[in-house]
Amino acid sequence: MRIQIGYELVYQCPQPTPMILMLNVNFTRVSDIVVPDHMICTPPVSITPYRDPFGNWCSRIVAPRGRLTLSASGVLNDSGLPDPVVPGAGGHAVESLPDECLMFLLPTRYCDTDRLLEVAWSLFDATPPGWARVQAICDFVHRHIVFGYQHARRTKTAWEAYGERTGVCRDFAHLAIALCRCMNIPARYCTGYLGDIGEAPPYGPMDFAAWFEAYIGGQWHIFDPRNNKPRIGRVLIGRGRDAADVAIATTFGPNTLERFTVWTHEIDAAGAPKTGPAQG
Repeated sequence: MRIQIGYELVYQCPQPTPMILMLNVNFTRVSDIVVPDHMICTPPVSITPYRDPFGNWCSRIVAPRGRLTLSASGVLNDSGLPDPVVPGAGGHAVESLPDECLMFLLPTRYCDTDRLLEVAWSLFDATPPGWARVQAICDFVHRHIVFGYQHARRTKTAWEAYGERTGVCRDFAHLAIALCRCMNIPARYCTGYLGDIGEAPPYGPMDFAAWFEAYIGGQWHIFDPRNNKPRIGRVLIGRGRDAADVAIATTFGPNTLERFTVWTHEIDAAGAPKTGPAQG
């Protein structure tokens, strides 16, 4: 199948404002790109691309004073298959983990594992290590947190999401990541596009989505505690330790985000949408 993805972000800046943007499809999907999601700036500004320490594509700009519109529209090939499920993926002893996994065991800005350690072991010590344990964590988080955009707060940590029992997809991901790390399972935060392909209406408003990957069975596997089931058409933008590593925009000065529009849907051979508005 083919998936069209894109966004339009409108900023108002009272002065020239440096920005770091992470909005491009991840390098792991480069062979699937049919129409590149090149960022267009209106008015035009100079864009300097670079790769961050996690391999994500980033762009540096200086937004001019006044209104700036950032937009892109791309098309990707996709298998059309749901996220893989591998129940036989086993756990790993910490001493046998690859070096590059170790950073994903540590506490971070939003995944405050030190505060959740006792909670995690009391809940999941009896679950079999590996896939079953990670899925048990996702089941718990899915039941524990009530989703709602009104509960979004950019400073909310995993511990706060656990206590408040409300949040958005990033809070589901942060809590699940923190609980995995408490159980010595490397877990990393992911952000990208996730539409409603294969889902029944009604469709919710679209936003960029958050999920995570856990290292079990010798490789990284996708888990999504917010939806808590395999989904079709997931398009990765960035991976990191938590949301601080993969912010879509990091700004260095005052600004107002006036409009935020994201879309992702299956298209037919003529480029027409085959599904309704997508959910983030």
